[in-house]
Amino acid sequence: MTTSASTARRSGRGLTYVVLGWAVAYGGVRLTWTIGVAPEFRQFGSDLLGFTGWWSVALCVAAGAVAVVLDRVPAWWPALAGVAWTVAGALVAAAAVLLPELVGFLLFTVGPYFEPIAFASRLGCVTGAILLALATARYQRRTRGDCAACCRTVSPGTRRSAPARWARWAAYAAVAGLVTRFAAQVVVGFDGLTHDASVIGLEIGLLLAGVLLPLALVHRWGEIWPGWVPLLAGRTIPRLVLLVPGFGLGAGIVAYFGMGMVQLSSGSVSQFSDAFLWVALSSYCLLGLGLVTASSDYHLRTRSACTTCGR
Repeated sequence: MTTSASTARRSGRGLTYVVLGWAVAYGGVRLTWTIGVAPEFRQFGSDLLGFTGWWSVALCVAAGAVAVVLDRVPAWWPALAGVAWTVAGALVAAAAVLLPELVGFLLFTVGPYFEPIAFASRLGCVTGAILLALATARYQRRTRGDCAACCRTVSPGTRRSAPARWARWAAYAAVAGLVTRFAAQVVVGFDGLTHDASVIGLEIGLLLAGVLLPLALVHRWGEIWPGWVPLLAGRTIPRLVLLVPGFGLGAGIVAYFGMGMVQLSSGSVSQFSDAFLWVALSSYCLLGLGLVTASSDYHLRTRSACTTCGR
């Protein structure tokens, strides 16, 4: 085994221990709350959605077990990677309420029902999802022959300078999803809408990011500040300015409103008709998926050449 491969192997094992440490710590909290006395959560009755009680404990155990298997298996198993990504996705979905809370912080509209313990618990849950996702990505690099530094498998010289057609369609689909959502609201009217500040902040954030962000991901002015931006015109836009909200908001939207669709299909009661809710929730999910897809192309298109593999 080469020195670089040995170093990468040790780094990967360290990440496995971190995931295990998280599973023990956060899983211990979930176990304590399950068999003992859990805090009272006023807004939803629980800090997590879907995965509560013993299900939340099982999710932590699954994350730790999958991390160990990822470290031990020497070959590429698509099914194993699929299980790992599923567990990571379940952790994000369980903490889906974190999305409106974070948007509320950004817009200074945190509502009166904000609960610090629930917020901290959701952050802990998402932290586990991120750690497991990193472990899964490292497994894929190690077993598929990808570059350990950048995950690239393509040949040199294939980097694109223009957005892919599928990325443009994804961006336009995201905008269409937002437009459809608000059009549906116009049809049913605005009476009876909640006035919770965090939810209002989420709506404002979606309105701002649901049009500007997806279009920026597939147009030149998403890479170079346009002329109408004071002091920054003509300068290169840092990639993270678009990638962080693109991936973060997109994944959060899919998790939050995807869980809403699960609750709707299970017969949850709402003041709105099922038809309206299916349209609204589906539109939001389309927006989130479009953002994640367009962000993926933006990442591939704007990344610099890797100093390790030269690709």
